[in-house]
Amino acid sequence: MTMMVRDLPQEDRPREKLLTHGAAVLSDAELLAVLLRTGTTARSVLDIAEAVLAKYRDKGLTAIVHMAPREMADIGGIGPAKAATILAAVELGRRIASRAAVKQTAIGGPEDAAAYAMPVFRFEMKEHFAVMLLDVRNHVIAMPVISVGSLTASVVHPREVFRAAIRQSAAFLILIHNHPSGDPTPSAEDAALTRRLVKVGKLMEIPVLDHIILGDGCFRSLKETGEVVF
Repeated sequence: MTMMVRDLPQEDRPREKLLTHGAAVLSDAELLAVLLRTGTTARSVLDIAEAVLAKYRDKGLTAIVHMAPREMADIGGIGPAKAATILAAVELGRRIASRAAVKQTAIGGPEDAAAYAMPVFRFEMKEHFAVMLLDVRNHVIAMPVISVGSLTASVVHPREVFRAAIRQSAAFLILIHNHPSGDPTPSAEDAALTRRLVKVGKLMEIPVLDHIILGDGCFRSLKETGEVVF
């Protein structure tokens, strides 16, 4: 027999626990249960929350970011209304993270560049290649996406990269792209593309300062690793 939330001691119920101790102490399933609010006659809200997390257990909580509304609504006990609530909460979290990164106005090194770009590209399922455009004081002007590729490759042409830089009157640029696998280790193609763009940047007098490859909460700087001479 399934234990319902109402059968739990009051201090163990997700909503009451949050109000008493704060959201940080709740498990992922408990946080989802707060959003879902109610279960069904056959399943507790905690069971339904666990089912959402189990949908892509190998990817963990981040899989929710990429669930389509219909896909989530197909999970027993969810339905369109609960799916909309979860996806809205996820999007709010993404926007909060992105706007916090925008407050990082000056880029002093690879860590700053990665911190700025990570909230934008960390959970993308396809490879995105972007260019971080900087002014003479290393303040971010913009970070346009130049190319969106498959899970394994992204096609980038120097013309598109430097067209964006010229349009924005950028003094410098940093190359940014994500590895959807979560592993930021650069490939031979990554290094070759970087060398090509560095060479073009010198000709255009818009120096390429670095190439940051984003993984799942981690990054690699091709300048720091010495794999490319900038």
